[in-house]
Amino acid sequence: MEREYVLSNHIKGAAVRNAREMLGMSRREFATFANCSLRTLERWEREDADVTGPIVSLIEILVRDRYLPSRLECPEDRFRLRLIYRKDFYVCTVIDVDEPRREVRIRNYVKDPLLMAFGVNQAPTFEEYEEFLESRCFPSTRDKMKLELMRLEIPFYDPLTIIEKTEGRMAEDDFWIEVVR
Repeated sequence: MEREYVLSNHIKGAAVRNAREMLGMSRREFATFANCSLRTLERWEREDADVTGPIVSLIEILVRDRYLPSRLECPEDRFRLRLIYRKDFYVCTVIDVDEPRREVRIRNYVKDPLLMAFGVNQAPTFEEYEEFLESRCFPSTRDKMKLELMRLEIPFYDPLTIIEKTEGRMAEDDFWIEVVR
């Protein structure tokens, strides 16, 4: 049996504008959040014609859960090093690291601990961060490690540098890490 959903298949441009205003977003912010062009959003709001497509479902979800955008905001207060831990293309955890002060801050964007970079641990130590990095690259005891380092053009074993080259991808899962400096 095929599922049915209580979602509209179209809305008016005024509903798009009302949802955006309810969320307190500028047109530019909302266009970025909805992954549409600013011109498209402006046209929807100006013409007040029927709007169709994925934006209709997004508007319904946002009207039902107006706090969703704030839960998806990337932390503003960040350190110089940011790692974005993903499963496929979904952001699971943002990890901000201050290496000189050995501080780590995280923000999870998923509810399943199996998808979080540090599981249920919401305040990992710097040592736990280092263990996490090592878990996302080949071990330092790997046979013929020097050959692998040469292949990656890395002079010595450093988990963060290895992750920058390999995105922390492992053969057995779909997780990867984007490093932002």
